[in-house]
This record gives sequence, structure tokens and C-alpha cells, in this order.
Amino acid sequence: MTLFSPVRVGPVTLRNRVVFSAHLTNYAEDGLPSARHVEYYRARAAGGAGLIITEEHTVHPSDRAYEKLIRGYDPAVVPHYRVLTSAVHDAGALVLAQLNHNGGQASGMYTREPVLAPSAVPDPMFREVPVALSGDRIAEIVEGYARTARHCVEGGFDGVELQCSHSSLIRQFLSRATNRRTDAYGTDRSRFLREVLAAVRAEIGPSSVLGVRLGGDEMIEDGVTLDEAVATARRVTTAGGADYVNTSIGLATETLFLIQAGMRVPPRYALHIPAAIKAAVPVPVIGVGRFKHPAQAEKALDAGYADLIGVVRGQIADPSFAAKALSGRADEIRTCLSCNQECVGRVGFNRWLGCVWGAGVLPAPVRRSLRIAVVGGGPAGLSAAVTAAERGHAVTLYERSAELGGQVPLAARAPNRAEFAELTRSLALAVDRAGVDVRTGVDVDAAALLADAPDAVVLATGARPARPSWAASSRVVDVTDVLSGRVEPFGAVLIYDELGFHQATSVAELLAGRGCAVEIATPGMIVGQDLGVTLDLELWTIAAEARGIRQTPDVTVEAAGSVGDRVHVVLGHHPTGTRRERIVDWVVSVVHPAPDGALWHALHGAPFPVHRVGDCLAPRRAHAAVLEGERVAREL
Repeated sequence: MTLFSPVRVGPVTLRNRVVFSAHLTNYAEDGLPSARHVEYYRARAAGGAGLIITEEHTVHPSDRAYEKLIRGYDPAVVPHYRVLTSAVHDAGALVLAQLNHNGGQASGMYTREPVLAPSAVPDPMFREVPVALSGDRIAEIVEGYARTARHCVEGGFDGVELQCSHSSLIRQFLSRATNRRTDAYGTDRSRFLREVLAAVRAEIGPSSVLGVRLGGDEMIEDGVTLDEAVATARRVTTAGGADYVNTSIGLATETLFLIQAGMRVPPRYALHIPAAIKAAVPVPVIGVGRFKHPAQAEKALDAGYADLIGVVRGQIADPSFAAKALSGRADEIRTCLSCNQECVGRVGFNRWLGCVWGAGVLPAPVRRSLRIAVVGGGPAGLSAAVTAAERGHAVTLYERSAELGGQVPLAARAPNRAEFAELTRSLALAVDRAGVDVRTGVDVDAAALLADAPDAVVLATGARPARPSWAASSRVVDVTDVLSGRVEPFGAVLIYDELGFHQATSVAELLAGRGCAVEIATPGMIVGQDLGVTLDLELWTIAAEARGIRQTPDVTVEAAGSVGDRVHVVLGHHPTGTRRERIVDWVVSVVHPAPDGALWHALHGAPFPVHRVGDCLAPRRAHAAVLEGERVAREL
């Protein structure tokens, strides 16, 4: 496979073409790399990646865009770097540090100083007016890049990458949208980048790798275009310049949803960018864009789109992504769902990076094997079963329906959500490999469990739809009724959403696609407000507009009763206390379900431990179910 062939990058040779590209982890402690960083990058190196590029290291005290930013300009980082780089090297990979200054794409919250940028153009995300950099401050920041690069090389890094895309001062100099200068840094927008590149090369010498990450298309008015990116790539890869070009699409404001694209965006969506740059430069080019499976990466390489492939979320989901593919076990890879719930979503809340798949660490073996009964084959039950079996317990899994997966297969039936089914498909394969005795179509009860007398029981019986108190018509149905096909609403449909996530928006698109006149009403300030956390809101809004879906925020349903064959709905506008009325054919209720605790109560006083995991304990999202199943199984 081309993906696992060596490749020369500047002064070094990588063992393969799988790159773990830079991304935020929020693992830093007091501005320094932590033990968590060491283990995180070591695991991906041990998992077979050829090149690790760490998250950004800021080059100047004026830049602190978020709390847990690594202070690369501080000499105190060097001993921490040495621990990290030694761990990666011992695992067989090479490692670079990404250098950055966020410039005007930042906040003064932590520094209590104004942010700096090429021009006084406010960033639409942070909404602060920056101070335009003077010539002296530009020179000072260029020196900061060189100083930080020196710290990196002293700390054992094989080189550095300059962040010139997404959220970056260099990007802001390159873009007409943010660089409105009339001096030499405005007439030649690549000048700042070239000065940084020259200063860093002079500091680290020819024996260390120096790369650049360029945004290929910002997709905003006056933003960097692909032609401009190609021209910049040519200028920075001349003799003594960059050893490789890494690529990206979008920027960390209006087009952020393209940087960490969700399920709506097809894999390989950004390959035209590395292809164009590769045709113009004499150095290797890294392509990115939702590579979920090694075969996708292999196809892109064989077609000549890129020389290396950046796989971030794929290796967050499974640290052994590369090793499993190389050893012929690609079917065992825990495929990234592109759900963005625990990676992008958690980091957005200033928490450390996670994954819906859980810890991804092999569980410790047990001293004594126990007989474990797991009831329920959704994410929580599957996670508990596979973790317990991998520890050495004898596990029997009971599922009342004919298929495993719980609510996941149902959710995956909605438009643009099919990839979510990979969660339980992969867990089911892992359960099979672990030797779990799976019994589907079995509605096990308390009497059967008491008679079997296992050493412990894990209940993962899920939740059941809750009928709202205001629902006084048979034409008020639950969202699961629609997704399962048990009910097929027609005509005018009001969807009432108290969850603010994919459930309501997915069924809205489904029904609108069938020709229904759809309105979503919600108590929230906007429809689907949690979609903003996972970067799905923009594309949902575009789809809703295209399909004519009406969106009504700030309302609650006060009553929904029958009027002949239709439903009379009274909506209360909670900011003003006024009422609004609708006459519709159907109402779809998207409200919190109720835990299914029947078996839990029936086993009260059982002679063996009984544990609850997932929705039968408290209805939440899939990541909570997976983590909880894993956690309980580790404690058995």
C-alpha cells in the first residue's frame, strides 16, 4: 500500500504517510505540556502513525487565545518537550511542533491587553477590534517564532510547522479580508510569512524539518483563494524554504464547519486543494478532509491528490488506526463517526479532548473470572460487554430485539446521519471478537436472571418515550415513532423540540423531504442550538432554508388537542407571555425520554450486584453510554 510506504520529507524519512495533524487537546497545564500530552501522542505513535504534529505552541506573550495554550516562547517548556519527544521517538514516529500566533482571532480575556493583527479588522467570532501591528512589533513576533523553534529543537522535536491557516496571524497577513495595510506587508501579503520562515530556518538549520500549513480556500469574501494559496506555496518552497506543505480549507470563523466537517460533508471534500498545490511545488504535500478509513487515504494517494494524508479524528477515535490497517485488521478500526460531540464539542467548552468511543485503553486483566450478564444491546450494554470480556470475564449479553444497537440504528435512518450506525456496528464486532455470548430476541426478566445466578448484572435497558402532559390528541406522536416508520405524518407537521440536537432537525428534514409543511418550535433561543457545539448548525440552517422549514424559537406547547382530524396547538411565547395558535395535521414530540427502570426495581434485593448504565440510569447522549458501560465493566 502506498499509505505505508516510506517518504522523504526534507532531511528525514517517515516510515509511512499517515500524519496525525495538529489539533487542540486542552491538555496543557499552566502553559506547559503535560503527562497527558505525552501519553496521547505516544499512543498514536505506537499505533503506527508516521508523523505526529503536535497542537500549536504560541510564540509570543501577546497571544493567549484560550486558557490551555502551550507557551512555546517560555524556556520552561524545553524539559517537558524532551519527555514528549522521547516517548514518540521510542514508539517509532517522528514529531514536529506547530508554531502559531492567533493574532486578531483571539481574545484579550486572559492577557487583559488588546489583540494584535495586521489591520484593525474585528474578528467575527471574538468581536474585538485589534491593534494594527507596527513594524517593531512585527519584528518582535518574528523573533518569537525563531525563539520558539529553537526551544522545540532543543526539546527533541524533529522540526516545526508554521500554522498559516484556520486561526493564525500569518493567515491574517495573507488574506485580503484582514490585511488592509498599505505598507510593504500589505502590497506583498506573503512578506510576513517569508520573514518568519527565514528566521525559523536560520535558527533550526537544514537538519530539522520546516513545514507550513496553508489554507487553500477560506471561502469568504476577500478571503484567500486557491490560486493565491498555490502562488504562496510556490514562493515558500524555494531553496532553503519549507520542506513540505500541509493543507486545509476554511477558517476558524464563518467556515469553521469545513475544518472539522461533520457527517453532512462527504469524505475527501478538500482534496482539490492539495492536488492543486502538489502540481505546483517540489516538496511533499499533505491532504486532509475526513479520512475515516485507510482505503480512502490509499485511494487519494494513488490518484495523486497528495503525498501524505492527515488523519486526526480517525486516530483520536482509534490510536491504532495505522497499525490495524498495516496488519490487515482494518475491519477492527473504531471508525470516527464525524459526530464532533466529544472532540470539537468538549474542547469548545474548555474541557480536555475526548471521543465518543471512550478511553481506548486496554482494560486490566482480572484475577478471577466472573459470570456477567448484560441486559441491553445498545451502546452502553455493548461497551460494558466488550470491556468485561476483554478483562477476562465470561459475559452473556441479552437483547430483546432482533438486532443490536439500541436507539443508534434508529437515529442513523435520518437524513445525513447514516455514519452514526458505525458506533454500534464496530462495538458489535468487538463483542463478537471478545467471545461474548450474544442472545438477541430474548426478553430476559428478573426471574430468569435470579435463576441463572450470575456473579453480577449490568442493566442497559435504555429509556422509553415519554408522552407530554399537554398531548391530548392521537396525532401527537414521538420522534421515535416517525424514525421507525410506525407513524408516517403528512400535511402540516409541527415538531416540538426540547432537546436542541439532531433528533428534531433530522426528522424535520425527513418529513420535509416527503413533502410535508414542517415547522419546528422550541423553547430555546434558536432551533437546534446544540448543533452549534458540533459545527452542524450552519449546514442545518442552509438545509432548512432550502426545504422551507419554518423555525420558531422561544415557545413552549401549552396544549395540543384534537379538532376533527387535525390538531389545535397553543404555543406560549415565554419571553412575552403571549400565545400563538396553530392548526396542523400532526405534532411530533421531541422531549426527554424516561429511564426504563422496570428490571432494576424487579431485581431489588438480588443476591448479586446489579449496575445500571446508559439511558436506564439517566437518558443522555451516546458518549455517556459508552463511557459508563466501560467504567462499570472496569470495576467488576
